[in-house]
Amino acid sequence: MAATSILSTDDEMNAMAGENVDTTGWTDANKTAWGVQAEAYLNSLKPYDFVTNFATLNAKTKAILSEYIARYTGMSGIAYNMINYSSRIEAEDMINIHIWRMEKIEKQLLKQGITDFIKVA
Repeated sequence: MAATSILSTDDEMNAMAGENVDTTGWTDANKTAWGVQAEAYLNSLKPYDFVTNFATLNAKTKAILSEYIARYTGMSGIAYNMINYSSRIEAEDMINIHIWRMEKIEKQLLKQGITDFIKVA
């Protein structure tokens, strides 16, 4: 079984968590829940239902949204239990990289005129 997310795949989530993620918290149920939370956040960030309208989005928009969901899920898995990382600093650095990139994606989605970008195939 794999995590189920409309905007991201299980493989993308796994890649963002890294090889040292602790498997006690890195379950399909948790990944699915974290993915749904991130999808809901993106839908509230921009008054546009990305999940419902996924099929109508262009490939570039899908890629950006997928990256965001995978990063949020990976970050949540890292934060769940940092025991397998060589140090807490390593885990926190990975989280900070995810946060930095997620903020960049949020800024892009909030730009004026992004609705045209989203809808153009």
